[in-house]
Amino acid sequence: MAIKEFAAAATINAPAEKIWEILTNGAAYPEWDPYCEKIEGEIAAGETIRAFTKLSPGRAFPVKVAEFEPAARMVWTGGMPLGLFRGERSFTLTPAGKGVNFQLREVFSGPMLFLIGRSLPDMTGPFQEFVAGLKARAEAK
Repeated sequence: MAIKEFAAAATINAPAEKIWEILTNGAAYPEWDPYCEKIEGEIAAGETIRAFTKLSPGRAFPVKVAEFEPAARMVWTGGMPLGLFRGERSFTLTPAGKGVNFQLREVFSGPMLFLIGRSLPDMTGPFQEFVAGLKARAEAK
């Protein structure tokens, strides 16, 4: 099965708990993520949130918080019924010396990817800016 993938990573010189606190505070995303309009809902295990991005102004992307391992890993999933199109965004924190290796990754898959995939924006820049914003916020606090 074909997939389309985007990723960005950085070493963040801050405790994993501090980074986790930033990642789970949806209301504050627009303060540090330059592509986020807003996040509605609570970022917690099993919850459904609605993400609004400047790449598609005014459009809500409902995603489920499918995995939630505090200070370690979180996965948001969304897409079409029956797995016709699926997006899975993972946030992974791995201890690295006095800091954390952080990775943001999104994988798109499903039978409709060949149609929808062409309309997906290149997320490389937005992902790099997300990671840079998270790093700056975590290291400043």
